[in-house]
Amino acid sequence: MGVTSPLKGQSHSRSLTRKLLPYVLYALLPIAVFRFYFHPFTFPLSTSDQLPHPNRIILTTSSSSSSSSPPPSSFSREEEIANETPCNYTYGRWVHDKMGPLYNGTTCGTIKEGQNCITHGRPDLGYLYWRWQPSQCNLPRFDPNTFFNLLSNKHIAFVGDSMARNQLESLLCMLATASYPNLVYKNGEDNKFRRWHFASHNITVSVYWSPFLVKGVEKSKTGPDHNELYVDVVDERWGSDLEHIDMVVLSIGHWFLHPAVYYEGGSVLGCHYCPGLNHTEIGFYDVMRKAIKTALKAIIERKSTDGNGIDVFLTSFSPSHFEGEWDKAGACPKTKPYEEGEKMVEGMDADMRSIAIEEMEAAKVNAKKFKGLRLETLDVTKLSLMRPDGHPGPYMYPFPFANGVQEHVQNDCVHWCLPGPIDTWNQIVLEVIRRWSVVSKREE
Repeated sequence: MGVTSPLKGQSHSRSLTRKLLPYVLYALLPIAVFRFYFHPFTFPLSTSDQLPHPNRIILTTSSSSSSSSPPPSSFSREEEIANETPCNYTYGRWVHDKMGPLYNGTTCGTIKEGQNCITHGRPDLGYLYWRWQPSQCNLPRFDPNTFFNLLSNKHIAFVGDSMARNQLESLLCMLATASYPNLVYKNGEDNKFRRWHFASHNITVSVYWSPFLVKGVEKSKTGPDHNELYVDVVDERWGSDLEHIDMVVLSIGHWFLHPAVYYEGGSVLGCHYCPGLNHTEIGFYDVMRKAIKTALKAIIERKSTDGNGIDVFLTSFSPSHFEGEWDKAGACPKTKPYEEGEKMVEGMDADMRSIAIEEMEAAKVNAKKFKGLRLETLDVTKLSLMRPDGHPGPYMYPFPFANGVQEHVQNDCVHWCLPGPIDTWNQIVLEVIRRWSVVSKREE
């Protein structure tokens, strides 16, 4: 019986190894690529991202670590939030997001026709795959169940112009992915006053049409050709319901650009663009400031006496993106966000944003005298300015180019497609509420 030489066996083993090695490498390579793609290495932020931004607005806090890294088991999620460093959601950039939105134009039944860009045939869908990345923290994906748990048995009201309605419908669509809203009330032209109820958590969500927040008479075909505003009188269409409201989101701006006559103390204060009237032209900036001041004052005075408290958000101005004539094709043609530094908040956009922030900061000082009042600016001006691609444009109507490009095509470069960038506004709202809840429990 022959005996195999040890050297010969080792040589055979090395030969086999060499033959198998390429196959092993080919097998491991896809695994390595898969691991790196879905779990990329994290790198420290650049020095510029670590520096605080001057005059920054602190909205809430969020984790500065990667969301893919689980918190230590010895800490609860509430303890983690309470110990987080304050985050500034105002500044950041839009980054590509493969996950896309929570809903679409066919899964949500509460989208206003004019904002349902998908079902109206918008061909480019790249605008759906972006998320807002704040400079110094993460903004978690919206979780409807977290929202329901934090606001069970509450009444949430959106008060203002069509941007308030746009944000409301965004929230309804995101919440509807977890629980169906029942429409329980509607009234007014174009359903300007509506109310939904989520039976699963006894949450009521309402929208109140109030484009000035204060008492106003809107221009009409049968009435004056300008608006009339009473800057020191709150609009009771929503003010009279404050007793039953637990959280309110205020949103105004664009309607102040229209011709108007202003009243204060029962007398004419002045007007904006009223050449045929014998009134002093005073512009609209100070009037908008007075309107916000009146609204916040009414909320604080009424809710500080009923003992129930209230959470108040004031949404800053959301810029439009008209690049051409509103009734021509290509009025807002962009198909991706602006890069950082490509577009700055300036001019009227900056002025209207500043008014909202300044008045909210002043109201916070007043609200500190009372318990149960929590106020914050929802500063969305910059993140909205950087999304010229998110508007319906010509797709405010179904298939506008089905018969070719027409000479006149109406465009909406003010409101936002649903789903779209405005969903981010409600992501931030949820994070602020989450923070408030944790801090409140700590103080009990």
